[in-house]
Amino acid sequence: MDLVFCGTPQFAVPTLEKLVSAGHNVRLVVTQPDRPRGRGLELTPSPVKQSALALGLEITQPEKIKSNADFRAQLESLAPKAIIVVGYGRIIPQWMIDLPPLGNINLHASLLPKYRGAAPIQWAIANGEKVTGNTTMLINAGLDTGDILLQEETLISADDTSLTLGPRLAESGADLVIKTLQGLEVGSIQPRKQDNVHSSLAPVLKKEDGRIDFSRTAAQICDRLRGFQPWPGAFTTFRGKTLAVISAQPSSNVANLSPSELAVAHDRLLVGCAENTLLEISTLQLEGKKRMSAHDFSNGYKPQSGERLGAAAGAGN
Repeated sequence: MDLVFCGTPQFAVPTLEKLVSAGHNVRLVVTQPDRPRGRGLELTPSPVKQSALALGLEITQPEKIKSNADFRAQLESLAPKAIIVVGYGRIIPQWMIDLPPLGNINLHASLLPKYRGAAPIQWAIANGEKVTGNTTMLINAGLDTGDILLQEETLISADDTSLTLGPRLAESGADLVIKTLQGLEVGSIQPRKQDNVHSSLAPVLKKEDGRIDFSRTAAQICDRLRGFQPWPGAFTTFRGKTLAVISAQPSSNVANLSPSELAVAHDRLLVGCAENTLLEISTLQLEGKKRMSAHDFSNGYKPQSGERLGAAAGAGN
């Protein structure tokens, strides 16, 4: 099948590679322009561009696509049977939606209509979901509101983070795209409308999403810590300085602590959370310092039981 592929992040790479290995003719790869990255701010190609170069595929990197006459003429001349879109990062204009006979097929890392938006993997973990998955859908003018083609579930394990779940969904999603093309080609897939009543959003992550709210339970805080890796992570303040919580888990200990109140016992750091739950912090990093264990933090900074995390400088005792 003659295809155009639009994608940018690492999540999209397995789909591109499997399309090629399955024998599809990827006529053009569309990805975002090289961006400055790292300390030297050197222009760096996207993961999809790097993959496309290794596969010997033609690449284009338009800054804009909606009113780009040259880009439109290029796609119209290729006359693709379908356009595959995986994490491209641009809104697909109506002229592009209308171009291929099989439509613009998007791989989305959630079980739509749940978690529409830019960060479905992160929010599914952060909200304590036990099951997520992939959806292939036909792109329309809305935000992840197009007709569903195929769906496949994936379990979320108790220790999954977005860094471990993302690659699994990328691999299984690539297989789902192949199945979707096969089904569309033989007419065995009937697109179905999404039930908007059960929709939810997974918006772009903000730095503030990582601020720990101790009015949540310890389990809810740990879910958010797992979901928001590697950014924005989980953080609070200690004696007026930012304190990043690198690893933590709900504690089975019993202690009568109010939310955000510290208890220090045998170099263990316990923090009160909602519903009388306790969070045990294992690894942390104070602003301007290296990561350290709770044991080293307790020895170095002598936190006192009764102090509060998230309190203003000078508050606590």
